[in-house]
Amino acid sequence: MTLRNWAGNIVYSTATLHAPQSVEELQHLVAASSGIHALGTGHSFNRIADTTGDLVTLRDLQLPIEVDAAARTVAVPGGARYAAVVTELHRHGLALHNLGSLPHICVAGACATGTHGSGDGNRCLAAAAVAVQFVRADGELVAVTRSDAAFGGSVLALGALGIVTRLTLAVEPAFPVRQDVWVDVPLDALMADLDAVMAAGYSVSLFSDPFTPHRVDQLWIKTRGVDAPDGGRWGGRRADRAQHPVPGHDPAVTTEQLGVAGPWHERLPHFRAAFTPSSGEEQQSEYFVAREHGADAIAAVAEIDLRGVLQVAEYRTIAADDLWLSPFHDRAALGLHFTWIDDDAAVHEAVTAVERALAPYDPRPHWGKVFRADPAAVQSHYPRLEDFRALARRHDPNRVFGNDFLARFVY
Repeated sequence: MTLRNWAGNIVYSTATLHAPQSVEELQHLVAASSGIHALGTGHSFNRIADTTGDLVTLRDLQLPIEVDAAARTVAVPGGARYAAVVTELHRHGLALHNLGSLPHICVAGACATGTHGSGDGNRCLAAAAVAVQFVRADGELVAVTRSDAAFGGSVLALGALGIVTRLTLAVEPAFPVRQDVWVDVPLDALMADLDAVMAAGYSVSLFSDPFTPHRVDQLWIKTRGVDAPDGGRWGGRRADRAQHPVPGHDPAVTTEQLGVAGPWHERLPHFRAAFTPSSGEEQQSEYFVAREHGADAIAAVAEIDLRGVLQVAEYRTIAADDLWLSPFHDRAALGLHFTWIDDDAAVHEAVTAVERALAPYDPRPHWGKVFRADPAAVQSHYPRLEDFRALARRHDPNRVFGNDFLARFVY
């Protein structure tokens, strides 16, 4: 079969997709392979999950979601989607610290690539992990916990160490969240007070379309609890109907807004688990600059004419962590996300312009999205890269899990 990613912009270099039903079956498969790579839900927009060998999905792996309320942890299969995990957690009165925009993505893939939510105090999704199990190149099942010296390189690992079968995540008591939206907010007002803007809620997102580069079309504030935030102080007006981040799209697919408080897992994502949020005919890029450069970076992007290629831009903040290959390693960040049309030539030109504009602010690209940065420049952001290379050699000396992406940016 022809295998593509979710968006359809990547055709994988293999036609073979394995779906083992047990860990033992996966171990035999990996041990017998000279080239194999894990494929999650396919929400990466570049070739990070590609291989000329075989792809393997864990969608059929027969492992349960195990909640340990006393230890405040949940053990989940690597192929489990967040939608299934959060439903089980909430049934036990527990929660994850944060979620990404989409609950449709799988846990292992999101953690492996540094996928994140939003919030000044919220680290990326991989930072919730306290233990990981994976099948390394010789078929051995490896378990690593946070007390292990190599843990910082073992979760956000880009698929280079093995096939993740299980992750254990820290949880906390469930909490309510309300989501309020303001529209047509002057960009200058937000940039002059950006620290206060991004601290106005537990999770804050700014959305701007290419036809209004000097205005934030939507300011989303997700507040932990039920107290109403004051998003109107920057000159926008409170939305009186539900909004979709992309102009003209149906807001029925988005999580409930208008200040109606509800369960954490039904507000922290932008989109409802029951709906497919878009057709997938898109490409995405994202860059992370040091938090203190956030306003300048947004202003620089606003000067680029991205009409005809950009669907929407989103700006969020993410807290620093200690994971070796994390885009937020030792650096709190502001993320600049771009959803493009699906046109390789147009995206190439737009990405080049964005990277040029952001160059003074030392941007780190999202591992799973479209970027054109020089490999040496990407590698320079990761002081523990040599430690990770040694870890990869230990678990996969013959690069069974390797691919061209890893060869360029990691090995």
